[in-house]
Amino acid sequence: MVRSGDSHCGAPKGYTLTNFESLGVSKPIVATLFQLGIETPTPIQEHAIPLLLEGRDLIGLAQTGTGKTAAFGLPLIEKLLADERRPDNRTTRTLILAPTRELVNQIAESLKKFIRKSSLRINVVVGGVSINKQQLQLEKGTDILVATPGRLLDLINRRAITLTTVRYLVLDEADQMLDLGFVHDLRKIAKMVPKKRQTMLFSATMPKAIADLAGEYLVDPVKVEVTPPGKAADKVEQYVHFVGGKNDKTELLRKSLTENPDGRAMVFLRTKHGAEKLMKHLENIGYSVASIHGNKSQGQRERALKAFRDGSIKTLIATDVAARGIDIPAVSHVYNYDLPEVPDAYVHRIGRTARAGRDGIAIAFCAPDEAKLLRDIERLMGIDITVASGEPPANISGGPRRANGNGNNRNRNGGQGREGQGRGEGRGDQNRSEHRGNRQERRPRREGEGSEVRAGGEERRPRPERPTGRNEDFRGQRRGEATPDLGPDNDLASTSDFRSSAKPQRPAHHGAHANGEPSGHHRGNSRHAHGRPARKHGEDRGPQQAQAGEPRRDGNGGNRRGGSGSRNGGGQRRERA
Repeated sequence: MVRSGDSHCGAPKGYTLTNFESLGVSKPIVATLFQLGIETPTPIQEHAIPLLLEGRDLIGLAQTGTGKTAAFGLPLIEKLLADERRPDNRTTRTLILAPTRELVNQIAESLKKFIRKSSLRINVVVGGVSINKQQLQLEKGTDILVATPGRLLDLINRRAITLTTVRYLVLDEADQMLDLGFVHDLRKIAKMVPKKRQTMLFSATMPKAIADLAGEYLVDPVKVEVTPPGKAADKVEQYVHFVGGKNDKTELLRKSLTENPDGRAMVFLRTKHGAEKLMKHLENIGYSVASIHGNKSQGQRERALKAFRDGSIKTLIATDVAARGIDIPAVSHVYNYDLPEVPDAYVHRIGRTARAGRDGIAIAFCAPDEAKLLRDIERLMGIDITVASGEPPANISGGPRRANGNGNNRNRNGGQGREGQGRGEGRGDQNRSEHRGNRQERRPRREGEGSEVRAGGEERRPRPERPTGRNEDFRGQRRGEATPDLGPDNDLASTSDFRSSAKPQRPAHHGAHANGEPSGHHRGNSRHAHGRPARKHGEDRGPQQAQAGEPRRDGNGGNRRGGSGSRNGGGQRRERA
């Protein structure tokens, strides 16, 4: 329970550069950091490392890309190296929880670089890969276990690991874990971890839910805040294009990618199927693209990220699953193809660029129905994003207007117009009825009557049903469209949007053709598909069958296909094809 705590704000006035050795990091680890090109600690590292080495519980508020992994990883490594005891089988000394597979892998890769000259063992536990292999890796004990909550609970239920020896607990990107619904899993895990432990909680924002979570997990924590929540990196240039619809977004994206052929871009969408659809579209018109989202297997996601890091893929299409934990310093552009529904997600998205001191550009596409989302983002960040093209909607400064059942066309004067006129009034000097002439009154149609007959004797035909499955916003498969070729290693085939509408049916065998003649597959009459009446369970064979050389059988047991017995008058028994 949180009783009290100090607060430290990073990068104050008069901030002076320090080195890791002055923070309490041992010389061997400092030498390893120097070889990795890390010489000066970031503000979050400078304030967090000494406190964690003292054994304090800590709440760290910092955006992604500020060096949080080293801020908690270096003190953990120092403490684990000081204690020479090895972990018991199926136990771990340190547990680090993160919300996504990408973030878990990113943390593990960074920590492995820090301990490459030590004997500490790091294991990763995530979904999307073989759980049996992970179970074997945990058999000999683990010093640092980096995991997603769901897969960790699966392994605990299998008794592949126990948390009774955990001494250090880290919750990274805690706000996203709550957004993804892991709060119940976190509570289950907290009950399995000893109360006597050191706990570290890192988050980009500090909503009330995070404060409540800290109250459950941390004891007398110290709070370190280096970047105000909702603030983006200083070197990110932000622009917004106001567009009329999805097709305009795609055209602007294509134009921008063409104008920046040497850049490396990430494009964010709200839905998995939208991301896959856009990726297929850009790939078909010649762009080097890949996609990562929740419908991709772990192997597919890792291969896409590797290709993006290596530069063989210039554009990565992603959902918010990739908005955190991906550290690719060379990202030059971030496109918000769809504005996120949660304003904080925008900050995390554009945090993929302008990393490690580089410059970056963040471009957002805002459709009319996304005006409120843009307003919420600007309110959170306290800025007005520069308009690159288009005109802001009229409701950008007010609340969203309700649909009136006539679509989104606000230029109509149907219903009660702005001048208080009813529908059809104020459009000219004459009313509608004067232009239409006299019309014959229609009598009400009674139940059971046929189609309506007009005054001239012409029968009124029902309107053909218009297709409603067409969707041009890259959100799914069109009705009647062929299922896309997904390849052998793509689990999109298991999703409803890319599954064939009907399974192929096996042709039924009836034993006779339409003209009544027996088919060539089954000989006999129409009483049974095999030319004989069905025998009830337990019924003995007749005397003729016994005389033909077949052994007498009880019931329907025995070898039905074996032997040389007769069938239908002593003919040779045919085996089914």
